[in-house]
Amino acid sequence: AGVIACPPSVRAAAMTNTITYRQMEPDEAPAVSSLILGSFDEYIGPEYSPLGIKEFHKYVQPEMISARVGRDHLVVVAHTVDGLAGMIEIRQNNHVSLLFVGKRFQRQGIARKLLHNALAEARQRTPDLERVTVNSSRYGVPAYEKLGFRQTGPERTVKGIAFIPMALQYSSGT
Repeated sequence: AGVIACPPSVRAAAMTNTITYRQMEPDEAPAVSSLILGSFDEYIGPEYSPLGIKEFHKYVQPEMISARVGRDHLVVVAHTVDGLAGMIEIRQNNHVSLLFVGKRFQRQGIARKLLHNALAEARQRTPDLERVTVNSSRYGVPAYEKLGFRQTGPERTVKGIAFIPMALQYSSGT
């Protein structure tokens, strides 16, 4: 996958840098894990049971992220000169496993660009891709709806992790 540089948004103009999107390097797993846990603990974890928090924390440990990338997962990261801004993990080219943007980088279109870049790579790997799914937290539903996802079933809880199943019908313009 190529590197795509995007000019900063008006809100990010004070940062005076560009954002690059590319596949995660193996040595970035600790930083990716840290970014995920920072957002999860602030926005999502408070709604989870202790079991759900434990399960989620286990899933996003650096060694677990690295192991999944070695199998059938794709991780795309967004970087600025100030560091990691966001990440997306796609399983089997058709399911968003994780999508997180750091607090100071939110509401700048980074999630949309992460999704776009990951789907472009997924489409190269799976040309007949038509649908992408996600199990969203309650907190994430409005953001996923803005990205074009629609709820496909009722909220569920598995191993203490509550989620709302959603799907995006893929098109070449997504």
